[in-house]
Amino acid sequence: MVDYVGWPPVACWPLGHRLIKPRTQGMTMVFDKGIGLSAFRDLLEMAGAFIDWIKLGFASAALYPSWVVQQKVWVARMYGVEVYAGGTLGELAISQGKMDELMTALWQRDIRWLEISDGTIELAVSDRRRWIVKARERGFQVITEVGKKNPAKAPPIQVLVAQANADLTAGASYVIVEGRESGKGVNLFDQHGRLRMDDLEVMVSGITDPAKLIWEAPLKPQQCLLIERMGPNVNFGNIQPEEVFPLEALRCGLRSDTFAMALQRK
Repeated sequence: MVDYVGWPPVACWPLGHRLIKPRTQGMTMVFDKGIGLSAFRDLLEMAGAFIDWIKLGFASAALYPSWVVQQKVWVARMYGVEVYAGGTLGELAISQGKMDELMTALWQRDIRWLEISDGTIELAVSDRRRWIVKARERGFQVITEVGKKNPAKAPPIQVLVAQANADLTAGASYVIVEGRESGKGVNLFDQHGRLRMDDLEVMVSGITDPAKLIWEAPLKPQQCLLIERMGPNVNFGNIQPEEVFPLEALRCGLRSDTFAMALQRK
């Protein structure tokens, strides 16, 4: 019989208290690009305690057999994780006048979170609010996303702040700050993936509740900066499955990068 008394062998994490589930801060959203059911279960068995959402990336949920979607939803919920479809699927439905049908199909497959975004399409402010309100009325928890996927169309940071605040007022539970899968050349990140610190401060200071922001920050230097600025319970999105443990180690000060932060504070 294995004796787990005294494990882990440390009294506390160097960066301070890490919130455990159920939580409303310190959320991690994993980006699923089509992993199989066996790998999906393995991921949750190992790292389910550190994952809050799994997003079926892009509009890829449309390629899944219905029963696979259902299995992923049910398996994830066993570990306290919610599965939802990427915002591009919603943008596609809106552009084709099929958003009501999409919401019905998602609900029938027991998906209870919905992402509303306009990273590729143009969506009027009034229409954006209307879809947030309608999704909430139909029982969904809503995550929105601010920012454009095309760097040439990136709005000023003040526009992102205003949009995020409007989304929260309309009923969104969280707002994603677009960073794409690469974390480079989009919105708050330059072409090398460096975080524009001035823009970050404008975003954090301008939002009504910074704890409701989810930062798409797939690169370790970005994650370290955000942890340093906002603490271990900052929300992260677009985390690859194989990066869940490395990110959680950063959050807890169990990697040199963030352990060093804790040492500097002494």
